[in-house]
Amino acid sequence: MALVVQKYGGTSVGSVERIRNVANRIAKTFDAGNEVVVIVSAMSGETNRLVALAAEVTETPSEREYDVLVSTGEQVTIALLSMCLQSMGYNARSYLGSQIPMVTDKVHARARIKRIGDENIREDLENGTIVIVAGFQGTDGEGNITTLGRGGSDTSAVAVAAAMKADVCEIYTDVDGVYTTDPRMVPEARKIEKISYDEMLEMASLGAKVLQIRSVEFAKKYNVVIHVRSSFHDKPGTLVMKEDQDMETVLVSGVAYNKDEAKISIVGVPDQPGISAQIFTPLSDNDITVDMIIQNISHQGATDLTFTVPKGDCKKAVGIIEKVAEKIKARGVRSDTEISKVSIIGVGMRSHAGVASTMFEALSEEGINIQMISTSEIKVSCIVDAKYTELAVRVLHNAFGLDLPEIEEKF
Repeated sequence: MALVVQKYGGTSVGSVERIRNVANRIAKTFDAGNEVVVIVSAMSGETNRLVALAAEVTETPSEREYDVLVSTGEQVTIALLSMCLQSMGYNARSYLGSQIPMVTDKVHARARIKRIGDENIREDLENGTIVIVAGFQGTDGEGNITTLGRGGSDTSAVAVAAAMKADVCEIYTDVDGVYTTDPRMVPEARKIEKISYDEMLEMASLGAKVLQIRSVEFAKKYNVVIHVRSSFHDKPGTLVMKEDQDMETVLVSGVAYNKDEAKISIVGVPDQPGISAQIFTPLSDNDITVDMIIQNISHQGATDLTFTVPKGDCKKAVGIIEKVAEKIKARGVRSDTEISKVSIIGVGMRSHAGVASTMFEALSEEGINIQMISTSEIKVSCIVDAKYTELAVRVLHNAFGLDLPEIEEKF
């Protein structure tokens, strides 16, 4: 008997018909002799509807009451799914985050999990009950409802799987796994059978939206095997797991892109100690995340400094930096929102030379200018003009042999 944790996203439970399909899948897993814990999201579109209602009432809702409101979507889903399973003759019981309990810190809208109690769930499992848990939500220990941020149901599922030492955490979604790149952009993209935690973290941070970053961090920390699967068929998906030797033989596992970035340049920055702190501290104080940073070689006591921020924060960041530039007597500030970050990812980069040069040469042959470069052990990222995003992704996907037919792997 295995302990299987399954998570179903909003699309998978987006209608009563789809909830019935999910119930049939759960029943099949249970009938195979497994203990089953299910984590579900709100029905597709429901959280957005609740957020819109809050906006109609006030522009600045209380964070506590906001969490009380948006957490109700999952409560509806767990009740409907439990009812459906019961109507099929199965014992099923729903749990809110506070009833597990899933204890978090006191930060509303982006709470972090501190502890999970599993006594109640284990008792139900021992009695042959299928447990249905509301994802995305918890309690701060004082009875206040907290939420984990958008996509938090993935984190809920991995956290429950870790706490209960589940054999596998199956994440069911509207895609059937992790692909070498966005198949909507590159039809030749293929499904990856196995991917390491580090590769998945990089892909998630660079634009791939299959899994929430925090859920992968949790899985890596507690060595939880994640199986990303489609809720619409029974084909195997992608295993996200600890790195193995097979993964290291693959030079590049995938190509990711992110169009949601903007570039800001400060011209004529005095080349003095402490200047960088004066520039970036105000951005940090305003919760603006800085990604890539490039500083030119100093010339006549001054240099140019360029960095990227989320596109939605660009206007705010420019306003802050213009004040800083005036204070430090820089010559000016420029910004560009028509950029894109294109990245290659692969643990095989650690043991193979020439990866970056292959990437740069492939882009050069297509006349794509590289504006900024950032690297890590398993990633190379380039900033290019937004209009070249699709071409760059296609070129790199082909340059690293990702268009080739997939070789069948044995597990």
